[in-house]
Amino acid sequence: MSWQVYVDSNLLGSGKVSKAAIIGQAGGVWAASSGYNLSPAEQKAIVNAFKNPTETQAHGLRLAGRKFFVLSATEDQILGKQGADGCTIVKTKQAVLVTEYAAPIQHPESVPIVVDLAEYLKSVKY
Repeated sequence: MSWQVYVDSNLLGSGKVSKAAIIGQAGGVWAASSGYNLSPAEQKAIVNAFKNPTETQAHGLRLAGRKFFVLSATEDQILGKQGADGCTIVKTKQAVLVTEYAAPIQHPESVPIVVDLAEYLKSVKY
């Protein structure tokens, strides 16, 4: 299974996601869009963010050096904003899909793309 295909075709290929990465819950980047570099500290913070959604919402998250204000956080989904841009982060059984979109795209356009891929990965035990 090529994780890069999911990033390139399913996420970026939708036209509703501008940057994306798939990271493992146990650590490491499985695939990422060109130039989208999540530091090891950011990866750890993203995985840990799901353990305490209230704390995540209070303090926000950094993705590739950019600080995002967290609009909502649950045990499996985080939605954030930075100016007119935003992020959608969804946890699967073994991975976390980390995506950003750029204005004029908005959450209602981007979220379903990410959630649909996450649901598919969950259905195949990832």
